Amino acid sequence: MLSSKTKICQNCKNKFTIQPEDFEFYKKIDVPEPTFCPECRMQRRMAFRKESPIFYRRKCKATNKDLISFYHPKSPVKIYDQKYWWSDKWDPMEYGIDCDFNKTFFEQFYQLIKKVPFPAVFNDNVDKSDYCNACTNIKNCYLVTNSGYGENAAYSNRIVKVKDSLDVYITDNSELCYQDLYCSNSYKIFFSNHCDSCVESWFLYDCRNCEHCFGCTNLRHKKYHIFNKPHSKEEYFKKLKEFDLGSYRNLVEQKKNFLDIYNKSIHKFANINKSVNISGDEIANSKNCYHCFDIKGCEDLKYVNWAGFGFPLKDAYDCGPGAFLAELFYESIDAGAESSRNLFANVSYYSSNIEYSFNLHSCSNLFGCIGLRHKKYCILNKQYTKEEYKKLVPKIKEHMNQMPYKDKKGRIYKYGEFFPIEFSPFSYEESIAQEHFALSKNQTTEEGYPWFDKLKSEYQPTIKAKNLPDHINDINKDILDDIIECDNKGKNCAGSSVFRLIAQELKFYQKQNIPLPRLCPSCRHRERIKQRNPLKLWKRKCMKEGCPNTFQTIYAPDRKEIVYCESCYNKEVS
Repeated sequence: MLSSKTKICQNCKNKFTIQPEDFEFYKKIDVPEPTFCPECRMQRRMAFRKESPIFYRRKCKATNKDLISFYHPKSPVKIYDQKYWWSDKWDPMEYGIDCDFNKTFFEQFYQLIKKVPFPAVFNDNVDKSDYCNACTNIKNCYLVTNSGYGENAAYSNRIVKVKDSLDVYITDNSELCYQDLYCSNSYKIFFSNHCDSCVESWFLYDCRNCEHCFGCTNLRHKKYHIFNKPHSKEEYFKKLKEFDLGSYRNLVEQKKNFLDIYNKSIHKFANINKSVNISGDEIANSKNCYHCFDIKGCEDLKYVNWAGFGFPLKDAYDCGPGAFLAELFYESIDAGAESSRNLFANVSYYSSNIEYSFNLHSCSNLFGCIGLRHKKYCILNKQYTKEEYKKLVPKIKEHMNQMPYKDKKGRIYKYGEFFPIEFSPFSYEESIAQEHFALSKNQTTEEGYPWFDKLKSEYQPTIKAKNLPDHINDINKDILDDIIECDNKGKNCAGSSVFRLIAQELKFYQKQNIPLPRLCPSCRHRERIKQRNPLKLWKRKCMKEGCPNTFQTIYAPDRKEIVYCESCYNKEVS
């Protein structure tokens, strides 16, 4: 058995270690050991994925039809209407090219990226949900991304089976929720984080089976608590009325009060439930998963983010965001659905033995292909016989090693590396890489990564957010005609600096007595992302006095939270 090996990442120059079990996995799928560290590998994949609620107007290259597109007008990819893209009216094989052994493979693949059309959005079975992307089985949704099985939701990301809710992130089986993240099985909870089976509550953190609670943390099976103190039913509703949360000014004040409670609460070193042999955060019902985040019902993974959730991923390394119902995956994102052995794949479904490919469906034995459906034994979108394919692919891999691609910073890409970030169809700023590995425009262009300047809005604001009426009771339907200037205009607004309300949204605010937001949907998305823990681990000691336990945690040593080991946490909270 091989011993561990320490290497220097060719990107960040930091040391990283390859363990014996890593070598075994690489041998199983027949790939060389990586030359980028795990974090830089994650950053590289994330640069190829966008989840922010930003859409554009573009023209279909085939029909000249106006489209709602997830891709910036300066993106190098051509765009087709989604229905046209899935139709038989065009053939992606027409773009096929012979492998040129006088050029690097990655250069040839990038030329294919710029030639083969991409769908404007990538949805499946959506109804009245035009401004959504990477969604399946949703109805009446607006600005929702990477979600499924929901109805009447808006401004949300990574939600499953969520109904009549706004501005939620990684939430499932919930209804009438607002400004929540990491919540499950809940009804009518607002401004809450890491809660399960809670009902009609505001400002909760780490609560379970709680009902009618306000500003509380670490509670279990409680009712009528305010800032962690019990009240009678009558006292609770009287106090809630006094808070008058329909006022934006009052809401901001209560947010500050809740933050004081939050800072005094206990935090488990990681959110891991019903799992064994695990390291990472936000893991449930899994086993043998290391340095993983946001996974449920998975096993035998390492360096994986956002996988499973009813569609298990098994035996995979360096995958996600987005990997479901699959096995033997490596360096792949948004892929799965009864798939196996996808290596360096991006948006690949019902496919097996796929390498270096984009936008595939029901394929097998492809190398360097884009946009194919029901195909096998193809290379760079050109058809080969089984015998030709098996003979040519090893030659291409050898060519990739003998003539590797080198980017402007001198990073070398041989066989076994994911695509260079400069090949991404997304601006680095819009990708989720920016959410976890933020770079300025100057840093991005210096690295050679794509950066597309924000488009100036064609709309002029009719009212500034700061000038909106303070109370929701003072708002009428005329506000739907207004164009609101985001409070972050001039302060690095994540969107176009202006936004409008939709009727479904206004109805929600009025019914739930919530004041209008002062930030645009993109800025609200960014604020939610800031609340999640980093996809990184630190070694720390339990902060409970006298406890000698150490652990790997998502809480950096310089953070203010009180962090306990699982044993001490359970004694205090359960």
